[in-house]
Amino acid sequence: MRLFCTRPSSLVVAACALIAAGCSTLNVERTIFPPAVPATLRPGEDQVVYLELLATGVQIYECAPKNDQAGAFEWVFRAPEANLVDKEGKPVGRHYGGPTWEANDGSKVTGKQLAVAPGAAGSIPFQLVKAEGGTGAMKDVTYIQRVNTQGGVAPAAPCDAAARGTRITVPYSADYVFYKAG
Repeated sequence: MRLFCTRPSSLVVAACALIAAGCSTLNVERTIFPPAVPATLRPGEDQVVYLELLATGVQIYECAPKNDQAGAFEWVFRAPEANLVDKEGKPVGRHYGGPTWEANDGSKVTGKQLAVAPGAAGSIPFQLVKAEGGTGAMKDVTYIQRVNTQGGVAPAAPCDAAARGTRITVPYSADYVFYKAG
């Protein structure tokens, strides 16, 4: 939350201090317009943007046997590992397998993927996740969108019997938009 105080009288300074003291450690930002995404990634008319965070990290893939082809292998997504920052670049938490988004204060939310839509060429898809089990400052989160993705796609390295069990990390970044009921 950004505060703008002009004419710093003692009353104004005290009011600003009280308002700032009540602000979440997550630096909650209100956005008038949610990101432009396909209809399948929109959480619903009754949802409002609660928080926007930037993730920078890796997508982890493992070379594993294909389920439907004996003797064939493929890169299988295992988990993300990313740091989360707010719009000013302040570290606020991390994103990891589950999927889970956890704030530095211990607040966290997990979720289940509902839909995906293509991202830019060479980037993981955009995503809509239904939030489950939020705690602390994340308790009211209902949906999470992954948008503006860069990188993170499965590696181009060979995946065969010799590489079985090999894990590779692929750099990625994305914006995560958290919603709550309005």
